[in-house]
Amino acid sequence: MKIAILSRNAKLYSSKRLAEAARQRNHEVRVIDPLHCYMNITSHRPSIHYKGEVIEGYDAVIPRIGASVTFYGTAVLRQFEMMGVFPLNESVAITRARDKLRSLQLLSRKGIGLPVTGFAHSPDDIKDMIDIAGGAPLVIKLLEGTQGIGVVLAETRKAAESVIEAFMGLRANILVQEFVKEAGGADIRCFVIGEKVVAAMMRKAKEGEFRSNLHRGGTASVIKLTPEERSTAVRAARVMGLNVAGVDILRANHGPVVMEVNSSPGLEGIESATGKDIAGTIIEFIEKNSGPNKTRTRGKG
Repeated sequence: MKIAILSRNAKLYSSKRLAEAARQRNHEVRVIDPLHCYMNITSHRPSIHYKGEVIEGYDAVIPRIGASVTFYGTAVLRQFEMMGVFPLNESVAITRARDKLRSLQLLSRKGIGLPVTGFAHSPDDIKDMIDIAGGAPLVIKLLEGTQGIGVVLAETRKAAESVIEAFMGLRANILVQEFVKEAGGADIRCFVIGEKVVAAMMRKAKEGEFRSNLHRGGTASVIKLTPEERSTAVRAARVMGLNVAGVDILRANHGPVVMEVNSSPGLEGIESATGKDIAGTIIEFIEKNSGPNKTRTRGKG
């Protein structure tokens, strides 16, 4: 097979591992920077050009599109879909997952466990929104934030009001969520491929920090999931329409709650913690499921 990896940097761990795994299974693979692609959008022969050449003949495309380039990256991916190339994750599913508010609304509609979340536009509604989220302490999140950036824990009601007013003053869209204290600064990253959780790790925040992101000093360890946690992760990925997803779960008193569904989950942390060949499993999934014009949405929506 001929596989394209859409990534800004071929030297990143995840991009490098996916390329290695594909070559080990005798596939032709190329890492392509989506920002250097340009497109001919025509009815009969849509095409993608890259540094002066026409990109053609690919069987599958693996999107590793960073949050900062979502708009243009998914436009390039959509063009691949229009050309009949099989995408590991579809453009519609990626944009759905990247929109924190939309993704929570979709998960809520399907009855998947979530932390109590408030969303408002007017400063007049701040006090009521804090009450909706169960009062302080609570978590305030920028809708556009990623990797823990733009996430604030407000310990008191006064602090919550001040932070929300400050964000609103900057015309930033925010979510207000209950603080799941019983999680103890730890969350679970479930790595879903297809209809199965293939690996899971618990990420624990460092002392004095509530965000468990590994690049913020968090630590990772292997964890055994409950059947309910496995089911929640698989269902969350399915609601988003993602074939591959990192589903972040907290263990709340009332069961697992989904914090986020990541459409481009990193491989380094999960492979290091579990010792599993996640990249190889992804390539195996593509081998079993790819084919011309097998994109479910064909670029719609």
